Formats: sequence, structure tokens, C-alpha cells
Amino acid sequence: MTMTKVFVSGSFNVLHAGHVQFLQDAKALGDYLVVSFPPADLLWKLYDKRSMLEDEDKIALIGALEMVDEVVLSTDEDEQLSFRSAFEQCKPDILAVTTDDRYLDVKRSFCLAHGVRLVVMEKTQPKEGQVSSSKVVERMRAPSHVPLRVDFAGGWLDVPRYAIPGEYVVNCAISPTVSLKEWLYRQGAGLGGSGGWSVLNGWDPVKSELGLGVGWQDPAVIAETGACVWRSGTKPVLDFKNTGEFLAGRMAVYDTRIKHDTPGLASVERNFGKIAKAGRVARLGVLQQDITVLAIAVQMSYQLQMEEGMEPLPTIARSLACKYCGGGHGGYAVYLFESPEDRDAAVQACEHLYPVEPYCRTFCKDEQVPWSPAMLERLRRNGLIK
Repeated sequence: MTMTKVFVSGSFNVLHAGHVQFLQDAKALGDYLVVSFPPADLLWKLYDKRSMLEDEDKIALIGALEMVDEVVLSTDEDEQLSFRSAFEQCKPDILAVTTDDRYLDVKRSFCLAHGVRLVVMEKTQPKEGQVSSSKVVERMRAPSHVPLRVDFAGGWLDVPRYAIPGEYVVNCAISPTVSLKEWLYRQGAGLGGSGGWSVLNGWDPVKSELGLGVGWQDPAVIAETGACVWRSGTKPVLDFKNTGEFLAGRMAVYDTRIKHDTPGLASVERNFGKIAKAGRVARLGVLQQDITVLAIAVQMSYQLQMEEGMEPLPTIARSLACKYCGGGHGGYAVYLFESPEDRDAAVQACEHLYPVEPYCRTFCKDEQVPWSPAMLERLRRNGLIK
């Protein structure tokens, strides 16, 4: 009885369910499946990819799959046909590739020259959904905790269709931080939660936000951290940043208990000229690290929100300025104070006011900044945690 030998090649850099499905489909073409991949040094040299596994571990993992009969290394320094020597030594009957193979025409000619059948397979995704090595790596690199953000001025100028060259978007990352396990802010908060959720899941956060029809400022400042000034445009370009230390003890967020909806209000008519002017003032406040100047910009932004039809925010004693975070007619509002003493007195007097701090990530550190016991108790009283 003649045995049909099938040959496949790839980097298999992070073995995942999509690879397993591909190998199952390839094995169904014959009786004996040979899998080939380039060793780590060649993977880097030819394809600029760093191997996630040692070669021995990769051989063991691939070889342990029930549909795989043999694992060999691709050792030729040829980007298009690095498997040539291994292929010629194995003498297969079929070379199986997928429709998105970058070197399909080269492999077609190669098979023709060797009298081997080329089978081009549609990519079949596993039941778990679409997967790829790059998506797995992105998820592995995702932080376990991220800050959320407050925005001071220039909001909507991060939406590509409303961008004004030469103008600015000004915001600041804040703690306490959030994680996939512990998210102690109200949902629909206006604090950049969807951007934070994307970062935590290892998705492309800017692409995710733009896909909602809104801007990029949330994932940009959540990933960058600190007090940031961004250039208005179609993608995030940082103008400058500082740690935001001048804001320490001077910020609080007020829970309006009204869910906001930024995407649903993206097309509302606005005065973008005035929004840009507030952004310029806010930029100066961050540059000079001057809470008074920044408060002027925040109050300018709030006046624009009132003109847009948002409900007035409560007057809180000793605050310098306030505005809704985001543009969704609800969620949290940020309040600025001249001193930590003023902020703490206001928090003590107002049940739905919570102190937040500027957050600037320590280099290469993934850190959790929790709520204080007193604020945890307040969150429980207000029904945000059990």
C-alpha cells in the first residue's frame, strides 16, 4: 500500500489553536505528516522574528501532537525556501500551504520542478475563534494593571475627522489602577475604560477606539502614563509629558451616577475653535506645571460642555474647576483643587467624590495602585463593590 507523505513548513513561533487546526487539515491530505521550521538563529536572520521557544522545546511540542509524524529543521539561508534541503531529504508527495502564503508563486514553481503536488488550503479557524502568533504574543505582553485617565482640554481633536493640525489634546493617567479582575470604577465612566480594557487584553487599543468612531487619546495616555500633551491628528503623537507630580493631592473624580455614551454623541455639532483654544491653555498649564492655569482650561472646557447641553455639575467647595471626563453627557467628572488640604476636605464632605492621583509608570514596571481602605468602604456604600 502506497503511503502519501505531506510536508508543511512555518515558524510556529508560538504554538496555538490555529496551528493545530492547520496541521489537522494538512494531515487529512495524506498518511504521514512532516512539519518543518527554521531554528531560532535562522528565524531571526531571515524573518526578523525572535523565537519564543528553544528549538528543542518547539520540536517536543510539535512532535507531541497526534497528527504529526515527524519534525525537521529548515536550515537553508533562503527566505522563500528555507525548507529546501529538508524537503528534498524527506521526499514528500504533497507540499501544503495556506492561501495567504507570501511565497506562493515561488513554492508553486518549486513543486513543479520536483514533481510534487502543491495543495493550497483555505485557513480554517478553530472553534475558539481567530488566533495568530502575533495576537498570542500581544496578549502575553499585556500589563496586568493599567491606569485610567482624566482629560483636561482638547477632547474630540483626537478624532481623526475632527483633527486640527497645530492644536492639542491634554490629559493625565490616574490611579487607583484597574485590572481584568478588579475594576472598581463605575462602568460607562468616561475615564477611558474601553481603552484600558483593550490594553489589558493585549488588543491594538488605538485601532479598537477608532473602530468605535471616537478618538485615540484614551489608549494613548493609558499606555504612555503621566500628564501628557498630544498633537491633534489622525494618530497619537506626543508633544511632551511630565510625571504630573504637580497634580498630586489636587484631583478628585465625582461620580454622577449617569452612564455616558461618547460614541453615540460623536456627531453632535461643537465649536472646535473654542475646544482648540482650551487645549492651548491646558498645554501651557502642563508645561508650566501650574494648577491655576490648567484650571482655567478645564473651566473653559466645562463651559463648552454646558453649551453642548450637558447637565450642570454640583458646586463643590474649594474646587478650582471641574468638567465631565469625556464627552458622553455623564460618567465621572474631574475636579481640581489648589492644595491637598482643600481636596481632602472636599472628599470628606462629598460622598460621591473620590481622590485620584497622577500616575506615571516606573520604567518597565507593571504595578498595582489600590484604593485606600476608606475609599473601599465608600465604594461599598455606593454599591460599586460588594
